[in-house]
Amino acid sequence: MGLYAENFVLLTRLFEPADLAPGRYVSSIGDGLDLDVEVIEQHAYTTELRLTYGLADPVTGEPDPSAFLRLYRDARQVEATHCYIGRRWQDVIGMYPPPAEVVGHRMRMNTFLGKWLHYLAERGHGVATLRRVEATARTA
Repeated sequence: MGLYAENFVLLTRLFEPADLAPGRYVSSIGDGLDLDVEVIEQHAYTTELRLTYGLADPVTGEPDPSAFLRLYRDARQVEATHCYIGRRWQDVIGMYPPPAEVVGHRMRMNTFLGKWLHYLAERGHGVATLRRVEATARTA
């Protein structure tokens, strides 16, 4: 669980997500590749959020890369629950993988998250570059 604790420290230093109200935020550092931070929900001891760039997979239209995260404030850990990096988990490990394969996949997702968080910090993303984006009404 050291990886999850390290990711907690990295994410908390970057964006203090436990202090953000639910909604969409954008971190812009002027390189043309903005980071979207969506706080999905704040619970008593957890925060659910999604990190992604404004890029879409040309085949699926899904934001790519993208990571759904759960921040556990009481345990001081962050877990990547789902990642999309060109492929869905079902395409990577199958619909009914053995438990060891699931654990290995989760470790790879959380290792990716740690590397991504380090990269974002090195590029200059952080609380100072984060701004809230007001929701706009979508028309069908």
